[in-house]
Amino acid sequence: MKVNIQSVNFNVDSGLVNFVEERINNLERFYDKIIGSDVYLKVENTSEKENKIAEIKLLVPGGEFIVKKQCKTFEEGVDLAIDSLKRQLNKRKEKLRAQNI
Repeated sequence: MKVNIQSVNFNVDSGLVNFVEERINNLERFYDKIIGSDVYLKVENTSEKENKIAEIKLLVPGGEFIVKKQCKTFEEGVDLAIDSLKRQLNKRKEKLRAQNI
């Protein structure tokens, strides 16, 4: 699966890239028809502590899933987004399974 990572308002380090790619690739255990993903990591210029945004767009046949989370760290935001995507992928798989029966 192709994982595109884009950072806005900062330079991303290789540790964060590896973390994101590992988490995205683990999604294939839940849904094996994932085509690719786009990950946008943004830092907002605000005085709030939760100024880091992780947005993940997952491409699957027939559509896409988009999840956006705002947290104190990118790792926390990516983890929350991945958990949300797992639920959405399981729901889609159940729906497809119900249609085939």
